[in-house]
Amino acid sequence: MTTFAEFGLAEAITRALTEEKYVTPTPIQAQTIPLAMTGGDIIGIAQTGTGKTAAFALPILNRLAANPVRPERKTCRVLVLSPTRELSGQILDSFRAYGRHLRLQTALAIGGVPMGRQVRDLMNGLDILVATPGRLLDLVQQNALKLSGVEVLVLDEADRMLDMGFIHDIRKIVAKTPSQRQTLMFSATMPKEIAELAAHMLKSPQKVAVTPEATTVERIDQRVIHLDQAAKPDVLSDILKTEKVNRALVFTRTKHGADKVVRALQKSGIAAEAIHGNKSQNQRERVLAAFREGKIRTLIATDIAARGIDVDGVSHVINYDLPNIPESYVHRIGRTARAGADGIAISFCSRDEAPFLRDIERLIKLTIPSTDQRTDRRPGTATTQPAGRQNTRHADANGQRAGKGRRRSTRPPYPGNGQNRPQQAHGHGQARGNGHTEPRSPSNPDQIASVGFMRPPARERTKSPADAGGASR
Repeated sequence: MTTFAEFGLAEAITRALTEEKYVTPTPIQAQTIPLAMTGGDIIGIAQTGTGKTAAFALPILNRLAANPVRPERKTCRVLVLSPTRELSGQILDSFRAYGRHLRLQTALAIGGVPMGRQVRDLMNGLDILVATPGRLLDLVQQNALKLSGVEVLVLDEADRMLDMGFIHDIRKIVAKTPSQRQTLMFSATMPKEIAELAAHMLKSPQKVAVTPEATTVERIDQRVIHLDQAAKPDVLSDILKTEKVNRALVFTRTKHGADKVVRALQKSGIAAEAIHGNKSQNQRERVLAAFREGKIRTLIATDIAARGIDVDGVSHVINYDLPNIPESYVHRIGRTARAGADGIAISFCSRDEAPFLRDIERLIKLTIPSTDQRTDRRPGTATTQPAGRQNTRHADANGQRAGKGRRRSTRPPYPGNGQNRPQQAHGHGQARGNGHTEPRSPSNPDQIASVGFMRPPARERTKSPADAGGASR
C-alpha cells in the first residue's frame, strides 16, 4: 500500500487523514492495517516513532464505523492499555483526530487525577477507552466498569508494561474480557517474556516486524563517555553548554535522581525540569507542554514517563544513568531522530554500570563508540583533557612539581579566573569543604588509568556571600 486511500477505510476516516495531511503510510502501517481490518490477532514490532498508534487506531475506527452499535452502560467496545499517563493521552488524541467525523464516545482512565469524572464518562458506555492498567482495575473493582463488552483489546508498548511490573494486572484484565475478541499487541522489542504472554493472550496471531528487533535508529549518532559517578553533573553541564542543543532529554534511573540532576543543573545556571511518577498529572502536563513548545530546553525524565514523550526536535538524548534493562536503551534514544531528523545519543558509563553497557551492546549488536576524553569548545581553553593514563608528576598552576599520587584535573581551566589547580587523588578519598569525603578510589594512578574512566573534575569556585558558611554541593 502506497497511500491511505488504498486501504478502503470509511470515507469519514480518509477525510480526517487528508485534513491531518497523511498521505503515505509508514511500513508498520502499510503491513498492519490490512491485516487488522480482517479481524485477526496481530503482534506488531516496530521502533518508537514509526507510527504504531495509527497502525491500530485506523482499523479499529473503521470497524466501529461499519457497525455503529450503542455501547451498554458501564462498558467499552474498545480497550487500549498503555504504560503511562502521557502515552495514554496521546493515543486518545490520535483516536479523536482520526475519528473526528465519527460520532464516537471516548474517554481516558489514568491515575494521578480524581476518579469521579472517569466514573461519569463510563456511566453511559464508551466506544473507546484508553487506560493505564492500575486505574482500570480500580474502576473495575468499584463496579464503575465492566469488561464483558470489549470487542477489541490493544496492548501498546507491551514490553514497557512488562518492565514496569504490570504483567499481573494485565493478566487480571484479560481474564475479564470475552474470549471472542480481537487482540492487537504492539511493542518496540520482543523479549522472551512478551512472546510467552502473547502465546496465552492471542489466537494464531500474525506477526508484523518492520525492523530487526531492538535495533536503533540509523540516524542517531551514539557515543558513550566513561567517567566516575561523581563527575556526571559537571560533564552533563559542559555538554549542555558547549554542544549545539535544541532540546535535550536526560534520563535517570530513579525519581530522586531526576530531581537531583535538576538541582545540579540549576546551580550551574541551566534551566531544567523533571518529569516522573511522583509529579502530579497537572505538573507533568505543564512541564511536557513547556518542553514541547521550547520554553524548557532540558527535560529530566525516568523511563516510566519516557514512553509518553513524543516531541519532535529533540536533538540530544543523554543517558545520565545507563538503564539496567537493555531494551530501555532502545526506547530512550528513540526519542530523538524523529520525523526524519538526525539525533545524538550520549551515555554516561561509570564503573558499576559497565555490565549494563555490555548488555546493551549485546542486544543492539553494536559496539557503541566510546570516548575517554572531555572536549571543551570554549575559546581560549584546551580542547581536550585525556582521561586515560596521565603523567603522575607534573607542574601545578604555580609551576611547582606535584608529587606522586597527584593527577591533573579533567576540567580545562576557565578563561580569566587564573586558576588551574590539579586535583589530588588520595588513597582514602578526596576531602571536601563540607566535611564529607568522596568515595574511595584506587591510590595507584596506573590502576586508575588502566580502567579508562575519567575522574571527577575539580570544582572551580568563586567566593560569594553564600560561601561564608562553607561549600555545599
